[in-house]
Amino acid sequence: MEVVKLPNARGGRTAFLKVVGAVGAALLLASCTIGTNDEAQDQQQEVEKQHPPVVSVKDDAEDISPIKPVEVKSEGDGLEKVTMTNEEGKKVKGKMSGDDRSWSTDEVLGYGRTYTVEAKDKNGETTKSSFTTLAPAYTAYGALSPIEGSEVGVGQTIAVRFPYAIEDRKAAQDAVEVTTEPAVEGAWYWLSPYEMRWRPEDYWEPGTKVKVDAKLYGKNLGGGVYGEADNSTEFTIGDRVEAVADDNTKTMNVYNNGDLVKSIPISMGSDQWPTPNGVYIIGDKNPTMIMDSETYGLAHSNGGYRLTVNYATQMSYSGIYVHAAPWSVWAQGSQNTSHGCINVTTEYAKWFQDYVKRGDIVTVKNTIGGVLNGADGLGDWNIDWDTWKKGNADQG
Repeated sequence: MEVVKLPNARGGRTAFLKVVGAVGAALLLASCTIGTNDEAQDQQQEVEKQHPPVVSVKDDAEDISPIKPVEVKSEGDGLEKVTMTNEEGKKVKGKMSGDDRSWSTDEVLGYGRTYTVEAKDKNGETTKSSFTTLAPAYTAYGALSPIEGSEVGVGQTIAVRFPYAIEDRKAAQDAVEVTTEPAVEGAWYWLSPYEMRWRPEDYWEPGTKVKVDAKLYGKNLGGGVYGEADNSTEFTIGDRVEAVADDNTKTMNVYNNGDLVKSIPISMGSDQWPTPNGVYIIGDKNPTMIMDSETYGLAHSNGGYRLTVNYATQMSYSGIYVHAAPWSVWAQGSQNTSHGCINVTTEYAKWFQDYVKRGDIVTVKNTIGGVLNGADGLGDWNIDWDTWKKGNADQG
């Protein structure tokens, strides 16, 4: 111990005691601090071990998206067990990470359901959380065409039809993926608020394979409408079959990949009801059907009709068909006498229906009937490419 000499005895004793007191206090403080640090570290480590698993969805949360994965993470030594059930006790499929530190759902959830997550980690800590998924005011199923596994013509467009008008068109487009082999550039066009269609700029090349994946479930389509379910289809483009109906010659020539297959005498729409020019896409094929002009807006009293026809092959939604017309055989090849349809003999009508497929194209030319409306339903190719692309929600 260092002795401190002071100028006088009175001040010396007081100063000496102060130095000793200060040293003693320092030693005492150092001793207490060492013990406190050890205990604090032990307590901190114990607190860290007590962190329970964390669920990505808060307890009592509502309107949770059914397509967003629910995750559970461990902040301790890993997860031991995670179960997730709906209000009926049915377990939800899930998958654990390789290091057991996280778990996530492995299936989409249902609309308007209540789910409970219970998780336990390897330290014995547990977590329980319940939440409810959103319940849409309306759900819309996206019906796809053409049908699965079909072979179609080079003019076939892809259609997605909804039961409700779609407000968020971009959301609908973004949910549907078109994959082609070989790769083909195409675009969506909204034929109406209920239907969007996809096609390339030019006709498909024969042999092209097309796959459509509509991931609509859980997607907000606007106006309270959500996607009801996912849907998909695959199809192949067949030979290029094209019929050309020329009013100048009153003949319809049928080609396959550019080669003439057959020339058919025809009678098209009269001057009163001329057949529109343009490109038509082959639709339904009816061995027999009743044609009623009133379904297309023409009253029987105004020159309309209601009759049974054979081998009616659809060209438009507005009622234009290639069909058997034995009553007009005398005019076929020389005069136009129909209400807009292409009249042929029964033999030719059967041959044509057997030969063509959905998506093949019929080009009508040189009539006085204007041009088939592109929004007719089977007149897609009468919409020029620039206009078609502007019908895409991405383009405004």
